[in-house]
This record gives sequence, C-alpha cells and structure tokens, in this order.
Amino acid sequence: MVSFSHRDPGTPEATWAAAFAERSLPVLPEDFDHLLVVAAHPDDETLGAAGLMTRTARRGATVSVIIATDGEGSHPDSPTHTPDELATLRRDEAERALEHLSPAIRRRFLGLPDGRTDDHRDEIAGAIADALGDEPVPERTLVVSTWTGDGHRDHRVVGEVAAAVCADRDVPWRAYPIWLWHWGSPDDAPWDDVDLVDLDGDALERKRAAMRLHRTQVEPLSAAAGDEEMLHGGMQQHFERGFEVFARPPRRTGSLPRDFFDAFYRRNGDDPWGFDSRWYEQRKRTITMATMPRARYRSALELGCSTGALTALLADRCEAVLALDIADAPLAVARRRLGERAGVHLARAELPAEWPAGEFDLIVASEVGYYWDPADLARAITRIAASLAPDGHLIACHWRHPVAEYPLSGDEVHAALDAEHALTRLARHEEEDFILEVFGRTHARSVAVETGLIP
Repeated sequence: MVSFSHRDPGTPEATWAAAFAERSLPVLPEDFDHLLVVAAHPDDETLGAAGLMTRTARRGATVSVIIATDGEGSHPDSPTHTPDELATLRRDEAERALEHLSPAIRRRFLGLPDGRTDDHRDEIAGAIADALGDEPVPERTLVVSTWTGDGHRDHRVVGEVAAAVCADRDVPWRAYPIWLWHWGSPDDAPWDDVDLVDLDGDALERKRAAMRLHRTQVEPLSAAAGDEEMLHGGMQQHFERGFEVFARPPRRTGSLPRDFFDAFYRRNGDDPWGFDSRWYEQRKRTITMATMPRARYRSALELGCSTGALTALLADRCEAVLALDIADAPLAVARRRLGERAGVHLARAELPAEWPAGEFDLIVASEVGYYWDPADLARAITRIAASLAPDGHLIACHWRHPVAEYPLSGDEVHAALDAEHALTRLARHEEEDFILEVFGRTHARSVAVETGLIP
C-alpha cells in the first residue's frame, strides 16, 4: 500500500498536465442508458465522476449513486467535531452536491464504518447488485467506482467489490483515481488502460460548484489544529481539469476460454450483441458481403460464427460452409436459424488449437480475433495462411473500440494481419466503429483484373 499524507504538497497539477499533453488517449464511449457510480466516501463521487454524471443526466439517461461510508473518519483529531457530527455533515454535503449536478440522480447511502469497508464487502456487493436489478442486466449499463490502485484502503475495497460484481454480471466497469494525482507521478498512471470524458463548460462549472459544497473537505473545519482541510488547493486543482479520467480493468493475459462465452450467453440470452435487432449489425453484414471479391466460392470457413446471422448469408454464395464457434449456446441458435441448409456444417471448436483440416477459398474472421492473446492470434494467422487456397480470400472485420475483457483490440488484430507476409491486402474499409479488410495470397489480383475489366 502506498504511504502518503493529505498534508503533503503532492504532485503539481502542471506535472500531470504535461503528461496528458504528451499522450493521445481514447474517449470513453457514452452509449450507456444507466450510469451507476459507487463511492467509498462522500465527495469521491463528485471528485471523480461529477462531470460524467452531469453529462449522463442531461441526456436523459439514468444516474444512480451508492456511497459506502459517511466519511466520519476524515478528521480523527478534530477538537470541534465528533465523528457522528462529521457523518451527518458529509452526507448532507453529498446530497446537496448531487442535487446541484442533477435532481434526477438517485442516491443510496450505506452508512458503513469509515475505514472498515473490508469487513462489509457483502453489503457493498449487495447494494451494487440491487442497483443493477434482476438478471439479465439492462443493456448498456456502466458502473464506475473508486480505483483499486488509489493507495487508499476503502477506495481499493470498493473498487475490488464493484469490479467483481461487474465481472460476474458481465457489466462494463471503470474506475476513477483520486489520490493517485496527489501521491503519484506520471510513471504510476495506467496509461494503457485509460479513457477520458471531456467536460463542456456547463459540466465543468457544475462539478466545480459541487466540489465547493463539500465544505468539510475543501475548507478547514476551524482554525484549530486537527481541523485542517482534507483537500488543499493543490489537490483540488487535479479535479478542475476539463476532463475526467477513468481506468479500465487490466487486460487479460490469455485468450478468452470457453467458460467465458458459456457464462456470457447464460447471462445475456440468445442474441446478446443484437445481431438480429440492431441496424449497426445488419449494415455491417451487408458491407461485409459487398466486399467479397467473388460472387461465388467453393468452400468457406467461418471462424466464430456465433448465432449464424452471417453464416446464412455466406451460404447463399458458397457451395459449402464450415462454421465454427467455441460455445454451444450460439451454435444451438445457429442450428435453429439454418435448419438443414444444404452445404452448411456447424461445429464447436476451440480455435486456433482445434483447427479444421482442408483448404478453403474463403475464410471469414468476423469479430473473433481480439478474443485471442497475441500468441494465439499469431497461430491463427499462420493457420489461416496455410488453409487458404491459392486463389482464396480472407475477410476480416473487427470492432475498434476498447473492451476491457478482451486481450486485444480490433486495430491490433488488423495490424497483425497486415504484417503477415503470406497475405496481400486487396481492400480496406475503416470507420470509427469497425475495420474491415480483404486479403488474398501474395499475388492476389483485384476484382477488375480477375473479371477481365482490365488486362
């Protein structure tokens, strides 16, 4: 555990400003319908996520806040205020700060002992589960909590509990650092796992005003020793930035296993990604099919077919389709969708280890590569190249936004494909949300050349 005192001068905000200026960091996608903010003490939620709460409430989405303790231990040596008095004051300050951000914000105070959250993990987990509601969790929920690496016991415990509940319920989780900015240096920040939320003028002003409402923390309780402010001016500057910082969970170090997908489908039903309900997915399939250089193929291999939405379209243009997936649940949906479709074979396989034999003139890797770690991705690319017919094509398409649970990003998958010397890229379609590329063998020809439009 990091050792520090709130009385220390701390790292100047100018040091952090220079570090942020040197980096181009991703923006947190604000596409959720419910934001749940979990804090260890009153004021954590304001310092770490007031801007995000303001933006979320302003667009009509639901914002809920859980505060684990009343923060009665903030001034243990105060000669003027008892812990009970501080608890009352701090809860009232949080109420008024949240009301200022948006009257629509829901709040729940657990009243657990300050400094002893480790003894009350079950209560915190239960409160988070209650706020998330019955399974399956409503689509597009985001939970943000105090950061596990903040150097403060209660912040760590609350972050660990929130992360565990979210992992179990398959809900996205982010964490806001607070004391890191005080005791840490840029070398201590998790730069590879950080998202930003830009704050407009209204959100920033509301946050600053809400911070001032936590008077027991930003002002001295009195002139007496022991009543000093908890957040001195230098510390407050860290939270007056024009953006907020949210850490993602550290990336997994291995490929996602079969039980990850079994649990995912068990929690989220037959169509968790909205393959059949979302225009985004329908449009992406149409673009994928339109990029295929040839009207007809002899034999296709689909890696990660899921519920068979794309498989059905491939079957219209291929004499034979071998569609593989790691999990039984989506394959059951695919079998219902495709029935006894001639030429289509569905099978469970844990790729790249259980690679099929044979040669294919079309291989489709759509939304599958980022589930592998770098070593498995390299094996898969080697096996793709070995399985691709001399006149064959590889179609690869992947989501580009970061997903904390995935070992790789879509961009990293396509960078690895681009680096494979046995493949030549024929086409590339890139949007903010996804990237789609078509590859052939080293001497692959364009559609115009192959069809005789040009010599």
